Amino acid sequence: MTTVMEHPASAPGKPAAKQPLIEKLNIFTAFGLGIVMAILFWYLARTFLPENTEGSFIKTRLDAVTIIGMLGWFFGFMTGIGALIGPFRWLLGRDLNHDENMFYAGKDQGVKRYFRYTTDHKVVGIQYLVITIIIFFVGGTLAMLIRMNLGRSGGAWLQPQTYNAIVGTHGIVMIVGTIIMITGPFGNFIMPIMIGARDMAFPRLNALSFWLIVAAIPPMLSSFFFGGISTGWSAYAPLASQAPPGMDGYIMFIVIFAISTMVAGANITTTVVRMRAKGMTWNRTPIFIYGVVASVALALPVFPLFFLSQVMSAMDRALGSTFYDVRGGGSGWLYENLFWIMGHPEVYVILIPAVAALMEMAPVFTRRPLFSFNVAIMGIAGISGLSILVWAHHMYVTGWAPLLNGPFMLTTELISIPTGMLFLVLIGTLWRGRLWMTMPTASIYALLWNFMIGGITGIYLSDVPVDGALHGSMFVTAHFHYTLMGAGLTGALASLVFWFPKMTGRMFDKTASWVAFWLVQIGFNVAFMGMFFVGLAGQPRRVDAYAALFDQGNKITTMAAYTIMAGMLVLLYGVISSWTNGAIAPMNPWHAKTLDWTVPNPVPLENFDVLPVVTSDPYGYGKAQS
Repeated sequence: MTTVMEHPASAPGKPAAKQPLIEKLNIFTAFGLGIVMAILFWYLARTFLPENTEGSFIKTRLDAVTIIGMLGWFFGFMTGIGALIGPFRWLLGRDLNHDENMFYAGKDQGVKRYFRYTTDHKVVGIQYLVITIIIFFVGGTLAMLIRMNLGRSGGAWLQPQTYNAIVGTHGIVMIVGTIIMITGPFGNFIMPIMIGARDMAFPRLNALSFWLIVAAIPPMLSSFFFGGISTGWSAYAPLASQAPPGMDGYIMFIVIFAISTMVAGANITTTVVRMRAKGMTWNRTPIFIYGVVASVALALPVFPLFFLSQVMSAMDRALGSTFYDVRGGGSGWLYENLFWIMGHPEVYVILIPAVAALMEMAPVFTRRPLFSFNVAIMGIAGISGLSILVWAHHMYVTGWAPLLNGPFMLTTELISIPTGMLFLVLIGTLWRGRLWMTMPTASIYALLWNFMIGGITGIYLSDVPVDGALHGSMFVTAHFHYTLMGAGLTGALASLVFWFPKMTGRMFDKTASWVAFWLVQIGFNVAFMGMFFVGLAGQPRRVDAYAALFDQGNKITTMAAYTIMAGMLVLLYGVISSWTNGAIAPMNPWHAKTLDWTVPNPVPLENFDVLPVVTSDPYGYGKAQS
């Protein structure tokens, strides 16, 4: 005889168990509560803050009300997504129990876990991948609007104020997108598995780092409704202090994003230092791990300065402080120093993980060990160290500390030496290798070509007299796009194709990857080569119209920019079609030797049933197996 046991919650006469709060919270409750709190904070600020009168602590009431409303959005969103439950429960002395932690990890939730505050590093990696695609879509759309306006001399399609707002938003959105495009998706999904760990060191902080970025985006986009960002992506003060309230959206965006970066950096560093598999000494640690750690190690000391620069900018705008106002003893040079102490290492925060990812792929597709592993590490370390000593080459023309121009010119030129080391490692690995010509393999060649151009033009700009002539021209725009897009984005797209099978369980469409590669690379080189030429001819940057002298070069650049757009749309099609209908991927389609390819698809919740023991380096291609 079978006895049926009733669940206590469903027994007759007993009320059904209530759904715990953490199971009710998701992205929809986050947006809903964020909007409600934004309106509430805005209303309270508008009601109780004093008018701009003599002796009032409020300098500009509109800015103060706007900032307080955005703070309401931030606190409401983070509460609505569930980010505060863990800390609140800890303060009460009763932390989350096992079942609640398993819920936070997304266990048995299916697709729903991607819309919640989920601590599983693999879910966070996918969330980062999706938000990166969205950011690039927004930034790329703005880029196309810019090129439409610059397609012919005279512009006039966009009003100057609107054009400036689009340029500023495009710049900062794409910078943020490129900062997270490697360390976000692949640093979260792949890195813990690659070092033999079951998760990140601080899973809740991992989820927090992602949802902070989501919370930062609406204030940034709202800036269009408050006059836009009229200062360019660098938001120089004191110009920023005089900008419309749209600048408050920029400030809130950077403040929240900087917190996300600091949280993620501390988490990634701790994970790699403390949680590598037994036997994984530093000489056996994959080069991609070095690239990710170097990237966040650079971000940890410099992004707090960017954070502080924006806090002071907000205080100047809303409270009447004078950090950047010379009339009150402040200085615009203070902002420039704070900004560029972050701004140049940020280039290598973007670049190093992209190059390291391609160095990780090079042995796989050449079936050769990485050429001089130690030289690669020395190159990464050299770039990281020198990158914090070059910031003032952005300030040659400002008149700040002219006696330091020579030393900064020297450090800027010296950074080409460790960069050259990474070139030699890639070339040495390719040399006489048994090449498997995939899209990631072609991306290695593309990086060498693009970054060679970006690096050489950077050496010209490091020279004080040459920079004086070219600093305000389109030549500079072409240079940093060759560095960030030609090198950084190239590595990111190769990483997407390379690790797509492990992240999704399906192979990336081969035809789509090749079509996207050639459209993007050809369009990119034509577009920014053309920009170099018009820059050398004297076309200034940051203008919405130009002389007819530069008309032909800009038409070519605009057509090539649309070629890039077509390539990125093909790539997006490849992502969607491969994810939904692609060929089922084997566990190790590339026959690679790192630990991330030893786990099944889909990757189990805790990655490894038994933690691995590492006995050799991950690049033993061509060696006899013991």
